Formats: sequence, C-alpha cells, structure tokens
Amino acid sequence: MKTAINAIEWLVETMGGLARLVVLALVLLVATDVILRYLFSIGPVAMQELEWHLISPIALIGLSYTMKHRADVRVDFLYERFNWRLRAFVDLVGALLTLAVAVIITYLSISYVQQSFMLNEGSPDPGGLPMRYLLKAFIPLGFGLLALQGLAESLRSLLVLCGKLPSETSNETTDQTSTAEEVA
Repeated sequence: MKTAINAIEWLVETMGGLARLVVLALVLLVATDVILRYLFSIGPVAMQELEWHLISPIALIGLSYTMKHRADVRVDFLYERFNWRLRAFVDLVGALLTLAVAVIITYLSISYVQQSFMLNEGSPDPGGLPMRYLLKAFIPLGFGLLALQGLAESLRSLLVLCGKLPSETSNETTDQTSTAEEVA
C-alpha cells in the first residue's frame, strides 16, 4: 500500500508542478496583455480568453496538490486537540468523502466533455479560442486526480489506524524536539 500511496502522490506532485508552470504562463500572459493594451491599444480576444482558460488547470489540478500538502481549509482548533487515533479516523472519513465526491464529479463530467468534443465547441466570441472541450477536459482530469489523492489519504489513514505507519502527531513532536535541541 505504501508503494501505491507514493505512486499516487508522485503523480499529484508532478501535476502540481505543471499547475505552477501554468501560473507562470498566466502571469506572463497577463503582463503581455497589459503591455499590448496600454502601450499599443491592442487587445486580442483570444489572449483574454486564454487568461481565463488558464485559471481552470490551476484550480482543478491544484485541488489534489493542495490536499496532498494539507493546505486545504480545516477546522484545526478542534482537530489539534484530538489524539492520533481520532485524527486518523477524521482523516479517513474526510478522505473517503472527498474520494466519493471526486469520483461522482469525474464520472458526470466525462459526458459533458464528450458532448463538447462532438460539437467541436469553440468560443462564441469573434476571434475567440476554438476547441473549448480541451478546457472542459480539465474537469474530469482535476477531479480524477483529487479522487486519487483521496484514495492515497484513505490508505495512509488506514495504515496509521492499523499501526503500520506512524501518526503525524508523533512526527510533529519528534520534529519539535529536534528543533528545540538544535536551538539550544
């Protein structure tokens, strides 16, 4: 199971790196758009649409990356008071719910993308971007990655509950102790 967790998280981490590159591309694109608009009075519709389209992979791929790095919104003032078993159980329930929702959205969005592909959907705006189905394809991709990360989190929580992995609480206390020794 540890190998499966590591493989899933490698994929999520790799896709997170892709999302970071898309953020850089978005920043460069917006800067270029601003320069073209204010210095040369040029504002291509396709460039403006691309700016909006780049937000999709950032957000949808970022979901799983955020979950992997535990940067999602949580109610920590309660969670931090729980013992390691209750934390692992809460993590398991949360991961299973995330997995279920992500699988449902992935499944439902596939026909949405297929329909867009069959219609060869493009932008309704003159000069806009064609192949809108490529943008929509990030919905099942992003939620599929979220489902995989939910699976990895579920497996990790099960391993902690079974005593085959140390809980994060024990890692935190070990890290705090070693940091305190380094400071002294």
